[in-house]
Amino acid sequence: MSAHERTSPNGWRVFHATGSAPAVPPRLPEPPPWRSFRGDPLQPTPPDDPEAALRRLGPGDITPQLGPDEIDTVNAALLLRRPLLITGPPGVGKSTLAYLISRELGLGRVLEWNIVSRTTLRDGLYVHDAMGRAQAIAAWQAGLRDAGGPEGAAADVAGAADVAGAVEDVNPGLLSRDRQLPPFLGDFITLGPLGTALLPYDRPRVLLVDELDKSDIDLPNDLLHVLENGSYDVPELVRDAADTARVHTSDPGGHALVRGGRVECREFPVVVITSNGEREFPAAFRRRCLPLEMRTPTREQLLAMVERHLEGRPQGTEDLVDLFVQRVQAGGTHSLDQLLNAVQMTTAGGFQADGDGRKLVEMLLRDLAKGR
Repeated sequence: MSAHERTSPNGWRVFHATGSAPAVPPRLPEPPPWRSFRGDPLQPTPPDDPEAALRRLGPGDITPQLGPDEIDTVNAALLLRRPLLITGPPGVGKSTLAYLISRELGLGRVLEWNIVSRTTLRDGLYVHDAMGRAQAIAAWQAGLRDAGGPEGAAADVAGAADVAGAVEDVNPGLLSRDRQLPPFLGDFITLGPLGTALLPYDRPRVLLVDELDKSDIDLPNDLLHVLENGSYDVPELVRDAADTARVHTSDPGGHALVRGGRVECREFPVVVITSNGEREFPAAFRRRCLPLEMRTPTREQLLAMVERHLEGRPQGTEDLVDLFVQRVQAGGTHSLDQLLNAVQMTTAGGFQADGDGRKLVEMLLRDLAKGR
């Protein structure tokens, strides 16, 4: 990598896998014309979550785990506005890459979408609390009857729909606090991690789609349209009389304005999709992603990771790292947090690593592929 590429504001390599938070977030390269989006209204800057990043990355400097080719793949995904499809053994640090990118580029809180066999596309986009809305409407109607009788309730219901749209445009959320007007639909819609990531922010959000290979067979295909177009509709809001709705987001306490029931990004999110290789994805899905395979760290990298997370190298660390590497090389399935747990356990006050203590260490470093 040349010095010019590292320092030029127009250089396409903006990610260097250092994990250092920038004083001024770097500007991403301009997207290709076919990956430009013009969503609105512009949303406020999302919150940061340094504690989550600290849990994932640990304190101090990041140990380089990606080589030049892998770093170039990440930068290519950033430039082309395409998702990263990361494969590798469990616990190798695939999901951690999302936090590394977010911290280094100053992109704020990572949105996590954890996939299970029952997950559907709509789970990632939004949730409509229809039951809660029905109960709120019933309570509102009961309040009107108590205040003015059935005739007064009927008159208020007829007029409320005409007033609601105009007031909501001026001051979103105001009407739902007025007991004389009905609860708003947007109060009962919460955007999921994918739906929140596709809101029109001035800088991209980071979305972690964790373990997509555990999903139903249809989910990767269902994702194609959303990942290609960077947009989606909320049918309940499309049918609503109000032009603009204020909905909840996946950020704690977060809200967003949705106009016309349609959400379209302004900057395509940094999408990190992880897979443990338990299944193959359709070719149509794979062509929309850039593949990146992560391998088990070397002995030196493992030692550095332990030092970073535990802020030191306790006595016996090298022996445990050697044992861990030996078992991985023998074909076992092991996770990095197993190693961290074993080192932490052996440094606890009064713990003896021989005798019964040795059995506990063996349990912590067990082969995950054997099911026990």
